[in-house]
Amino acid sequence: MAHKELASDPLSLLNEPTVRIEPSRGWVSLKLRELWAYRELIYFLVWRDIKVRYKQTVLGAAWAIIQPFFTMVVFSIFFGRLAGIPSDGMPYPIFSYAALVPWTFFSNGMTKASNSLVSSSNLIKKVYFPRLSIPLASVLAGVVDFALSFAVLLGMMKYYHLTPTGNVIWLPFLLGLSFVIALGVALWLSAMNVQFRDVQYLIPFLAQFWMFATPIAYPSSLLSEPWRTLYGINPMVGVVEGFRWALLGTNTAPGLTILASSAVSMLILLSGALYFRRMEKTFADVV
Repeated sequence: MAHKELASDPLSLLNEPTVRIEPSRGWVSLKLRELWAYRELIYFLVWRDIKVRYKQTVLGAAWAIIQPFFTMVVFSIFFGRLAGIPSDGMPYPIFSYAALVPWTFFSNGMTKASNSLVSSSNLIKKVYFPRLSIPLASVLAGVVDFALSFAVLLGMMKYYHLTPTGNVIWLPFLLGLSFVIALGVALWLSAMNVQFRDVQYLIPFLAQFWMFATPIAYPSSLLSEPWRTLYGINPMVGVVEGFRWALLGTNTAPGLTILASSAVSMLILLSGALYFRRMEKTFADVV
């Protein structure tokens, strides 16, 4: 009854808020407040990505452990035993696995988020919501995989009778830095992938090249200063060496390297977000 009275009174409709959706022009703001308003949507997108990732799989969540673990086995055989690459006084298996845990989180997050807009094309065409939510949710979904592989890392540390150092309090910051890098790169690549579909073929090559450019199979201590600090221009260098330093107590404290990595990471995220927002107005038409 109240609904009918409201509908019969045209003046009441004038008091209702009006939202007009129209394409932006030039460089636009990031609208982070709008992203926060849609936080429940982000939660459901994260939950969707987690369920889809392990739907109709034989091993389920075990794949989150298998990938870094068997990569560690290959590295231990060829780089640790045959090539004799130093491992900062640590057993090579745990030396490499401690680096593969944050690297796998970054690599999987970057890869999946870079293809997230194209794979969600039907959703983008039908309803309005902050498009940043899609790559953001794809990277956040990788936290579950990180937790599983990190549990295996703790088990390996117990096997090798290694105790985490007091620097372990820096791990949340290092994980957050890895998240920032993955999201920043994904924002660039996902927006480009909508316009140029061959970008999806570049992503696996980029991930593989980036892995060997990061001190995962080898320590950054092989470099002397100032080259080691300059090496931090690769933002994953600070993350990887930070994980080893915080958990294993290696002598390769990040120091200036983590500062360089953090600065580059924030630059990648900010520029990627601005580019993403600039291209956002074309997604529904092109995707």
